[in-house]
Amino acid sequence: MRLAVPLENLIDQLIKLPTIGPKTAQRLALYILKLPEEESRQLAEAIITAREKVFPCSACGYLTDVDPCSICRDEKRDGSILCVAEEASDIIAIERTGFRGRYFVLNKDFHLMGDNRLEDLNLKPFVNKLASGEIKEVVLALNPDIDGEVMARFLTGIARQHDVKISRLAHGLPVGGDIEFADEITLRKALEGRKEL
Repeated sequence: MRLAVPLENLIDQLIKLPTIGPKTAQRLALYILKLPEEESRQLAEAIITAREKVFPCSACGYLTDVDPCSICRDEKRDGSILCVAEEASDIIAIERTGFRGRYFVLNKDFHLMGDNRLEDLNLKPFVNKLASGEIKEVVLALNPDIDGEVMARFLTGIARQHDVKISRLAHGLPVGGDIEFADEITLRKALEGRKEL
């Protein structure tokens, strides 16, 4: 069945969003069409405004509409701990834990199979933070995959040139998970990262 061209276009645009498949895109498009006109305009304007006014903080890379961002301006944060993350979405998750240090966000997808080179990353702000002497610990909050591992080793090489402790988020079993269903790499990481009680 052929859909109206504007509806097809809306579905095609929604499919481009992460985790949105064709059926979900169709449901969202139909839902948007049912919204009162004012609400659909507000949604469209919110997307345009966010796209125009949100940018990476010059100090840490977190997404903001003021520079420096609210996290960098917060004087109650521990400036001696620097958490390095891949994306702004990682910071949102880490903030929910109550972490009170500072951040550096890479804001770049790095994939070994792509045309990416580590040297293309803008790490000057990261190096400047380390050179300031204020940072005592760098926490690498990178994804536990092969690309995250390569990135962790690369950043460790940079951080080791300064007098800082380098740590990485623990890997292993999720809370509530069953050992029998864990893959061997996850189980190995859990064994390596075991703690004394």
